[in-house]
Amino acid sequence: MKLLFSILCLIFSISTFTQNTLSGIISDTNNVPIIGAEIYLPQIHKGTISNDLGHYELQNLPKGHIDIVVAYLGYETLTTTIELNENRTKDFTLSESIFKIDEIIISTPFNKLQSHNVMKVENIKIANSSIGAINLTEKMSEIPGITTVATGNGIGKPVIRGLSGNRVLVYTQGIKYENFQNGEKHGLGIDENGIENVEIIKGPASLLYGSDALGGVIYLVPEKFETSSKTSSNLASVFQSNSLGFSNSLGIKSTKNKFKFLARATYNTQSDYETADKVRVTNSRFNAKDFKAGFGFENDKFNTDIRYNYNQSFNGITHDIDEQSTSKEVKGLYQKLNNHILSVKNTLFYNALTLTTNFGYTHHNRNLFKNDIKTTDMNLNTFNYDIKTHLLNTGDFETIFGIQGMYQTNKNYSDAIFLPDATIFDFGVFATSNYEFNNNTIQAGLRFDNRNINTKEHGIIGSSTYFNALDKNLNNITGAIGLKSDLTNKIISRINLALGFRAPNLSELTSNGFHEGRFEIGNNDLKNEKNLQIDANLEYSNKTFEFFLNGFYNSIQNYIFLEPTGDTLNNFDVFSYNQDDSKLYGGEFGFHLHPAKYKWLHLKSSGEYVRGKIDTGEDLPRIPGFTIKNNIKFEFGINHKFNSNFFVLNNRNVFKQTKISEHEDEGEAYTLFDIGFGSNFMLGKLNTKFFININNLLNKNYIDHLSVLKEENIANSGRNIVFGIDFNL
Repeated sequence: MKLLFSILCLIFSISTFTQNTLSGIISDTNNVPIIGAEIYLPQIHKGTISNDLGHYELQNLPKGHIDIVVAYLGYETLTTTIELNENRTKDFTLSESIFKIDEIIISTPFNKLQSHNVMKVENIKIANSSIGAINLTEKMSEIPGITTVATGNGIGKPVIRGLSGNRVLVYTQGIKYENFQNGEKHGLGIDENGIENVEIIKGPASLLYGSDALGGVIYLVPEKFETSSKTSSNLASVFQSNSLGFSNSLGIKSTKNKFKFLARATYNTQSDYETADKVRVTNSRFNAKDFKAGFGFENDKFNTDIRYNYNQSFNGITHDIDEQSTSKEVKGLYQKLNNHILSVKNTLFYNALTLTTNFGYTHHNRNLFKNDIKTTDMNLNTFNYDIKTHLLNTGDFETIFGIQGMYQTNKNYSDAIFLPDATIFDFGVFATSNYEFNNNTIQAGLRFDNRNINTKEHGIIGSSTYFNALDKNLNNITGAIGLKSDLTNKIISRINLALGFRAPNLSELTSNGFHEGRFEIGNNDLKNEKNLQIDANLEYSNKTFEFFLNGFYNSIQNYIFLEPTGDTLNNFDVFSYNQDDSKLYGGEFGFHLHPAKYKWLHLKSSGEYVRGKIDTGEDLPRIPGFTIKNNIKFEFGINHKFNSNFFVLNNRNVFKQTKISEHEDEGEAYTLFDIGFGSNFMLGKLNTKFFININNLLNKNYIDHLSVLKEENIANSGRNIVFGIDFNL
C-alpha cells in the first residue's frame, strides 16, 4: 500500500510546463473525410479516432520526435515521425489498399506495426472474433497453431504448438498472471468482457518475459479508455441454448481532460452442457462474476494506467455421467476460485528518455469442495515488477534495458495439503536492440534470470504426505536474434532463433497428494527446462490476396512430464514427475482471398500441424491432430439503417491423431460446421449490434483429443444456438 500511495502522489505532483497538441483532418485520396480512423502514438500508448468531420485532436503530448500510426480498415496503414515542440496541425491522407489493418503490437518491447515487427505475433480482436465461442480460450483457437485443452465449457487452457500449462505465459494488464496454471482443470479465471484484443507469441519469449515463456505468450490487452472527453456506456448480453446459460455485461467509460475512468461488471451462468446424443454432462455447469475498473491520468511529461480485476467463479468438476439436470447450482465436487489483479503502469518522458514501470499484485484463492465440505484452501499471492527504459533511440536504432522480478508466496489454510507453504523469488535483467537498415530489421538481445524456491517442512516423517523442506536456486541465460526482410513490396520473410527456459514449478517439485483423479508425487531434483527454437515465416500480400507459411523446430532439454509409477494408493494410480530431452516441429499455412470486384466476399483457409517426441522415441502427450480451418464471410448492406451486416460459414476438419503417448488413446477425426449472421444498426439513437450463430450445425457427436473429459469417454458439446446483442448507450 505504501508503494501504491507513493505512485499516486507522484501522479499529482508532476507539474505540466507545456500543453502540446496535435490535430488535423484524416481523409481519403478524394478529400472525403474518414470517420472513425484511428491515430495512435505507440511510444506513449496514446491515441484517438477521427470524428464525423474526419477531425482528430491529441492533447498533453511530450516534446521531441513522435512516431505516428494512422489506420482504417480498407486503407493502407500510414506511419510517420514528426518533431513536436509546440501545438501543431497535421493532416493525413489514406489510400485504399489491403483489406486488413496493420496492427500495432504491444507485447513486444518496441511496439512496432505487425509488418515491421521482427517476431511474428498473432493478433485477434475479441469483438471481431468468431461469434458463439463460449470462453476466451475458444476464441483464441481461431488462430492457426492455437488449440485448447478443455474440461467442458467452463474451463479452457490455451495450447501453443503442442505446449500449454506453465510453458505458456499469460500476461494481463501488463503483468504476469499466476493462478496455479499448471493443472489441466485450472482455467484462466479472466472473463473476455473488458479484453480489447489478444496478442499471441508462438515460440520462446523468455528474453522478454523470463521463465514460463518457453512455449509462447498469451498477452491480454485490456479495453481502452474513452478516446475523447465524453462519457459512454454499453450493455451486452449473450444466450447459449445448449447449456441454457447467459452472460450479461455492463460497462461505462468517461474521459475528462487529463483524467480517464472505466468500469465493467459481468455475470455468466451456465447449466450442464448437452452432447449430440442428448446427454447432459453432469456437473459441467459454472457461474462466474467479473468486475474490471481502470483509472488513467496523463500530461505531457507523465501518464499512468491503474487497473483492477476481480473474478469469482464456481466450476463443477465432471467425473462421469450421472444426474440429468438443467440446474445452475454447483454441487458434489466443485471449485470456488477468487482472483484479484491490481496493476499500476507509469510512463515518464524526459527529452529522449522514456521510462516505463509496471507493478502488479495478484491474489488467487483456490478452494475445492466435496459435498459442500472444503477439502482444499490455498492462497497464492504474487507481486510483480517490470521496469524498462529506452537507452538509445535514433529512429533506425533502438535499445531497451529492463529488469523484471517476482515475489510469490503460497499458503495453506486446510488440513489436506497438496502443495506446501512456499516462497519464490524471481529476478531477471535483459537488454535488447532493434536496428533497421535498407529493407531489413534485425533484433537481438540477452537475458539473465535467477529463481529461488523455498518451502516449509510439513507432515509426519515417514508418512505418504510428508514434505521435505526445499531450498532450490536456479539460474539461466537466454538470448534471441531475428531478421525481418522485405524481399519485395509484397513479400516479407522472418527468421528467428531463440533460447528459452522454464524453471520447474511448485507442483512438479513438491506435490504430494491427490490431484485431478490421481496421486501425484513431486521430484525435488528437477532441473530447468531449456529450449532452442528456430522459426521461419514467409508472407505474401497484395490488395486482394494474402498467403502465409510458418515453420518451426523446437528442441527442449530436460522436458518435464508426468508418468504413472505402476503403484496405487487408496485405489488411485500414483504418478511422478520425470525429465527427458524432447523435440517438437511443424508449422502453419493459410490464405485470405478478398476479390477487388467482390469486396463483400472473404475466403479464408488455414492448416496446422505439430509433432512432439521424447528422445527415447515415445510421442509426447496431448499433441493436437492435423487441422484444417475454412471460413467464408459475406458482408452486405440492406438499407441506410442496416448497412453493415455479415453472414459467415466456418468449417473445422480435425484429422485422426495416431501419434500418441503410451498412456493415451488415439484421437478421433471429426468435421464441424458453424453458421452465423450479424448486423450493426441504429435502434432509435442507440448504436446496436446483434448476432445469431449455430455452432456444431450438424450436431456432430465427437470427442476432441485435447479434451480432459476424453479419459471418461465423454463427448464435447452438441449443437448450440448462440444469440447476442450489444447496445452502445
